[in-house]
Amino acid sequence: MNFTVTSSGRQFDRLGLMYLGDIEVFRTSTAEPTASGIIWTYVKEMQQYDTLWKTDQKIIFDLGNLIDSTYTGIYNTTLTTTFFTVPDSPATADIILPISAMMSAENQGSAFEVPGQNASVSYTLPKNVNSAVVSLLACGQSTEEFWYTNVLTSEENTFAATTGSLYGGSPWREVQLLIDGQLAGVSWPFPVIFTGGIAPGLWRPIVGIDAFDLREHEIDITPWLPAILDGEAHTFEIRVASLTDDGAGHATLVETPGSYWVVSGKIFLFLGAPGSVTTGTKPVINAPPPGFKLSSSITQNAAGANQTLTYTVAATREISISSTIQTSIGTKVATWVQKLEYNNFDALTDQGLVQLTIQSTNGSDVGTNGYANMYGYPITVNSSYSVSPSGALGINASLTRGLDFDVYGPSVFPSGIQTFNVTSPSTFAVGGRSAPQSIQIGKLPFYSAALLSTTQIASAQYYSSPNISYSFGTTEQFFSFEGVEVGSPGATDELYSRHVKAVNATVVEDSQNLVGQTFGVPSNAPGSGTQLQNNMGSSARAILGRGPA
Repeated sequence: MNFTVTSSGRQFDRLGLMYLGDIEVFRTSTAEPTASGIIWTYVKEMQQYDTLWKTDQKIIFDLGNLIDSTYTGIYNTTLTTTFFTVPDSPATADIILPISAMMSAENQGSAFEVPGQNASVSYTLPKNVNSAVVSLLACGQSTEEFWYTNVLTSEENTFAATTGSLYGGSPWREVQLLIDGQLAGVSWPFPVIFTGGIAPGLWRPIVGIDAFDLREHEIDITPWLPAILDGEAHTFEIRVASLTDDGAGHATLVETPGSYWVVSGKIFLFLGAPGSVTTGTKPVINAPPPGFKLSSSITQNAAGANQTLTYTVAATREISISSTIQTSIGTKVATWVQKLEYNNFDALTDQGLVQLTIQSTNGSDVGTNGYANMYGYPITVNSSYSVSPSGALGINASLTRGLDFDVYGPSVFPSGIQTFNVTSPSTFAVGGRSAPQSIQIGKLPFYSAALLSTTQIASAQYYSSPNISYSFGTTEQFFSFEGVEVGSPGATDELYSRHVKAVNATVVEDSQNLVGQTFGVPSNAPGSGTQLQNNMGSSARAILGRGPA
């Protein structure tokens, strides 16, 4: 699927959600336009929805936008889907069911907003399911957009005199899947930063990791099949959890985050022989509450006002669910095992005007049919702001962030390795050049795993006066994609890599490597900065995403 957007004028970043009926199939966000106009294209593999494409579908693209005398940027979007046959393509789900508000009959988007809605559905499933996977899609908005910088609930008013009340609930969040009220799996969310986030100059034209295609988390619910294929209705619910604390280092998990999170899910069912019945043992569930460690300290200045706040949050969680199932293809032990570790350090100084966030999340998920996912996403953000006596606002920000995402075995969503398994030898067209270029690739080994690693390093400044706003920034990104050869777990091949650098909204370096062949994309001299929409009507904390307008 090709998603192309043009826009010009003034506009903030907006969230976009695409549905086939009640099923969300693509969540994206927009770039912030310039007065002269921008265009971008994102290409997404949609093979996982094969069963949906076989019947007529109502396509709903929900992109909320505000147009008035100040915000003039209209997003003109084009969606194009191309269908083709791929030899030896992996199996896709026979049935896909939504975990959504199911509003397509009213021509509306179907994502839940929590808190505020009960993100729950009920289904009676066919009895011949051989395996099943649920995907979760969740992102914070409004007071929860920068959840990873939130303070402990007990310290929301530490700098009330200078910043106002800060967003609380701690910097830890958990997206939960419950089946019949019992925990079936979790996702510790990736800190997505949209194109206006932290400081606008960070994301021109390089956007934040996953900002154009928010990643979904897979949870194997095959161990639950003996309990939910009994011909009765069963509930599937999505919750988002945060923390409350007593101010003395003790935390309690609460299933009510700040306002708000946009969530939806899908149930992928892989069927056995028609007329067969899957049976087995009741699932054994070992899902104790996560363990937390909290600390915090506040210092005062000579006048007795709070000057600094530092706090740490550490969390661990392990989940194990297993059962024995008998399907039309035999008997097997079905398992789902998750191990997660989280650490966050935050320091607010200069009476809350400067904030440093250092966070890391690491996890491993292991499913039934050889599926495994190892992931980690560290992030360091340093941001500060100042307001002059005349009312001019200045923001300085820097960050380093990354994503390591390794997928082994069969996954519901394409990992990227499928392209290399079914298309070599072949010729790849290289985009981004003023003249067409092709690269010839010879026969490659067959790969069983995909290893993705990317890092962004950036800094930016933002200035806003009553008459005009400007942003300057430098962003550099490194990307690597490797394949693990079948039968040789220690043998990895780098299949694609890229290094790109942008200065003041202009790409100045861009080099790529495709299966050992290096090529460059023409670049330009650094730009001089970007004029932005005037934000003088908002508070500095709101612009940074740390407090109310």
